Amino acid sequence: MNSINRVTFRDDLATFDFAVIHAWLTNTYWSPGISREKVERGFRASTVCVGAFLDGAQIGVARCVSDTTRFAYLADVFVAEPHRGQGVARGLVCQLREHPRLRDVETWYLLTRDAHGVYAGLGFEPHPRPQDFMRYRKPG
Repeated sequence: MNSINRVTFRDDLATFDFAVIHAWLTNTYWSPGISREKVERGFRASTVCVGAFLDGAQIGVARCVSDTTRFAYLADVFVAEPHRGQGVARGLVCQLREHPRLRDVETWYLLTRDAHGVYAGLGFEPHPRPQDFMRYRKPG
């Protein structure tokens, strides 16, 4: 995988620090209180995951669920606070979009409450028909 400045990107889950990733994700608005077991299971079941590392320490992560042809769903993009605003999140997304398993995907999706500017700079735009989207949430 490539690098920006001294940040390196890896897609080998064996190098991921799941204790750190869990600590990040359990405190986000999209997965508050998530268990470490669910974090690891979600990453291991994903199509491709990318971690960002600086001097051997994990500073960011992102994952993608995809059929590798028609759609890809970008999830759990997270960069540790001291490293935000330096292009790490954009690097993570670019690594996923350029990954050999994902580079032919036609349409990418994501949900965000607060990072529209990051994703707009990468070509993402609001869905033209948001009223077409539906969801199901398991009770409880």
